[in-house]
Amino acid sequence: MALTYSQMIDLGAKAPEFDLPVSNPQIVGSETLNLKCASDRKPFAIVFMCNHCPFVVHIEDALVDAARVCKGRGVNLIGISSNDTLQYPQDSFEAMGRRAQDKKYPFPYLYDESQSVAKAYGAECTPDFFLYDENLGLAYRGRFDETRPGIGKATGKEFLQAVDELLTLGVVTMPQRPSMGCNIKWK
Repeated sequence: MALTYSQMIDLGAKAPEFDLPVSNPQIVGSETLNLKCASDRKPFAIVFMCNHCPFVVHIEDALVDAARVCKGRGVNLIGISSNDTLQYPQDSFEAMGRRAQDKKYPFPYLYDESQSVAKAYGAECTPDFFLYDENLGLAYRGRFDETRPGIGKATGKEFLQAVDELLTLGVVTMPQRPSMGCNIKWK
């Protein structure tokens, strides 16, 4: 595991297009999901994640809870795995579907086999969070909360505060700190 921090790309940057296969299609009723459907002219969040990263495993239960909170507030959350599955078969599309089912993910879990989506978004690590406003402008990028494996219980406090500020103020004013986790396993 190589500890990696997320890039702090410019706020306001537009969300890049994507059209990716969904490992848990029962969530969206479709085999693929694109940016237009994911955003649906509402704020939405993307988390780059995978099955095996200890940083993702650490936040996973709190992430499921946060996704439910987001959904209740009209914010779509999407998970995307971009890892090289030849080197990390535990992150394969089939394993993603099993993980999503076992953990009852209330959000679509997409597979970026070409890794082009991760590169377009500037994702560096797992987990890496991006929150966009209804105009597809980046409002928040960075960490879920201050915890990490072995240090604290994940709550999603920072990410959920960003969601709350975006919905109530129209902008995220809180300090934004880079996420940290395992590097995306590039091909």
